[in-house]
Amino acid sequence: MILVTGATGFIGSHLVTDLAGQGEQVRCLVRDRKKAEKSLPGTNVELVEGSTIHPETLKEALQGIDTVVHAAFMTADRKESAENHYNETNVTGTRNLVKAAQEAGVKRIIEIGGLGTKPGKPGSYMQGRYLAEQAVKESKLDWTIIQPSVLFGKGAPFIKGLSDLIASAPVVPLIGGGKTMFQPILVDDVVRVIEYVLKEPEQTKGKTYTIGGPEYYSFSEVFDLLLKTMGKSRPKVYAPMPLVGIGAAVMEAVLPKPPLTRAAMTLFSFDNTTAINSVERDFGFTPVSFRTHLEAHGI
Repeated sequence: MILVTGATGFIGSHLVTDLAGQGEQVRCLVRDRKKAEKSLPGTNVELVEGSTIHPETLKEALQGIDTVVHAAFMTADRKESAENHYNETNVTGTRNLVKAAQEAGVKRIIEIGGLGTKPGKPGSYMQGRYLAEQAVKESKLDWTIIQPSVLFGKGAPFIKGLSDLIASAPVVPLIGGGKTMFQPILVDDVVRVIEYVLKEPEQTKGKTYTIGGPEYYSFSEVFDLLLKTMGKSRPKVYAPMPLVGIGAAVMEAVLPKPPLTRAAMTLFSFDNTTAINSVERDFGFTPVSFRTHLEAHGI
């Protein structure tokens, strides 16, 4: 049996739905069973209430588990709150999970990270994601790490944040000039990659896979595509990073779900790209084009 953490999150929910639809038995670690029942399939899915930040809840979840898919991360699109902290969820939670998995006799862990993960300033969002990966790599488990670029698909946080910004703001800010490059990948294609890794334990163990879609887009070009798809016209203005940082801090202070967070700004400190043929080379299929998907399905 497979355990999926973060099963009600964006990638996790798509993965659980697809696996259950194929007849696979999936156990899900969820914080709230009643909420999870509303969003996850009722067949082939077992819900265990708990959290990686509460290690006492992990023993039951891991009993009889062979492989863990770890997607329970607080992503950069979400602001920190009194209940949720990046470091507690991403670092301490991962360390708790690794320790409990080793004690339970789990063989494998597949971590869903993020493209461009690297050491950062102490206490920063990026440093937390880096330390989470290190906890997995230093474990006694067979491990695989998958690092996707920004995701698209219905409800994708990055795209939703930008489209919400377009809908509500009189201008669109080109953070740092809009030149940062992205390689958007469809969430269904990320699920396909995870399922390949699940089926090929020997071939994929001890490897970190960076994956992205079949095209590169500058941040300015992403806005152009979204504006066209939404039928909107907005002036694009240069937004210096310090000024955007102030704006993000203000939005975090007044909005429960801000379209931009200070943590998300780390995505603009480097090109969020990998080899253009990364998925085809390593997994044998060509992922869906961001442009083509928008033309066919809209936002």
